[in-house]
Amino acid sequence: MIPVSCGEIADAVRGELVGVEPTAVVDGAVVIDSRGAEPGGLFVALPGERVDGHDFVGTATAAGVTVSLTTRAVDGSPCIVVDDAERALGDLARLVIGRLPALTVIGLTGSTGKTSTKDLIGQLIRPYGETVCPEGSFNNELGHPLTALQASPSTKYLVAEMGARHAGDITYLTGITPPAVGLVLNVGTSHVGEFGSQDNIAIAKGELIEAVRPGGTAVLNADDHRVAAMRSRTQEKVLTFGEAPEADVRATDVKLDGEGRAAFALHIGGGTESAAPAFSGAVQLQLIGEHHVSNALAAAAVALAVGLTPEQIADGLNAAQRVSAARMELTERADGVTIINDAFNANPDSTRAALKSLVAIGRSRGARTWAVLGEMLELGDTSADEHDAIGRLVVRLDVNRLLVVGEGAKPIHLGASLEGSWGDESAFVDTIPDALELLRSELRAGDVVLVKSSKGSKLRSLADALLEDAQ
Repeated sequence: MIPVSCGEIADAVRGELVGVEPTAVVDGAVVIDSRGAEPGGLFVALPGERVDGHDFVGTATAAGVTVSLTTRAVDGSPCIVVDDAERALGDLARLVIGRLPALTVIGLTGSTGKTSTKDLIGQLIRPYGETVCPEGSFNNELGHPLTALQASPSTKYLVAEMGARHAGDITYLTGITPPAVGLVLNVGTSHVGEFGSQDNIAIAKGELIEAVRPGGTAVLNADDHRVAAMRSRTQEKVLTFGEAPEADVRATDVKLDGEGRAAFALHIGGGTESAAPAFSGAVQLQLIGEHHVSNALAAAAVALAVGLTPEQIADGLNAAQRVSAARMELTERADGVTIINDAFNANPDSTRAALKSLVAIGRSRGARTWAVLGEMLELGDTSADEHDAIGRLVVRLDVNRLLVVGEGAKPIHLGASLEGSWGDESAFVDTIPDALELLRSELRAGDVVLVKSSKGSKLRSLADALLEDAQ
């Protein structure tokens, strides 16, 4: 973190200094896990389901932190006592970002693809300026300010992924990091249980576009009508991406290779069906799944907005690799079984895309395909229908075997069984150990296995166990 005195922090977070002088300086890492505490840093004591961060304030003090953010004084430790440590963390990040006027904040949101697109953006722009763009998904009230606090005076770009479970969430996050570039990827059904409808999700996602700073750029998906309509929510410049002929950054001639990786012609400029693009170039993605075409176009539009040339963008897309784990992560075991771990999260759109990739890979290899699917959470009243539809799609795509794990996902199995053309190809088990036992008994060399579920369904542990089996 940039150097900030404890007195300045206390003023920003409306806290009380206890056992620390206002002139003491924080210039190290800000952490919420005391194991990462370091000299000169700051520890945020948060309550947890199993432990209370205040129990580890002493550990952080012993590690050399300048001060801890707490909701009560802790004997023997320098503290800034606040009413709400989580909110104070956001206030601290707001203070730091406000002192970095040269920083370009890139904010992005969407129902699917946020982390993969964030990773692509980071790879495109990092060669042209110091960039904060951490691996993984840090898009909530804790992860977002912790990401922001990594910025320094030499940082040129901050890529800030923003999630939302309620109206106002993104407004809060953009208040910490006002975006110069705001990207909305799509409006799907993820979290529809909380929002009630896709239209309400669109209202929440569009908060990012309303927050784009004067002189900034809004980047919108021309293929999603709810996103395209967000143009009316900003007076700033708008760039569009997609396969629609009117998109400013668009793809044509999309094809998948034998590993499920997309190739396409990238066009930048023109923006109408009849106008010739200013640039056209070939892109071969290294990422698995046709859905990454839209992610790549979004990243390209963001890169264009911050000043990269079309040639730099095309070269960057061709070189980009998967960064964050458990997102279409393909591993071939020593025994010839291939595992595709896409169990970080799931919703109907991402599950459909993953299934299509599974089929493409299996077809190119002449391999038997397995779809191992868990529950897609937070779908509200649509949950049963959405799971049923996925089961029917598995049959229509001609996936060879379906294994459904957990009671919440059972409508996938029922939908597949009712589709009409399947007999024993679909199986249902209650638990992850049951699924592992079945797979261990039936997998054979050459099989391609997709593991997909929402994070809360915990099928990532199943994918990990399958990978460990052949070590």
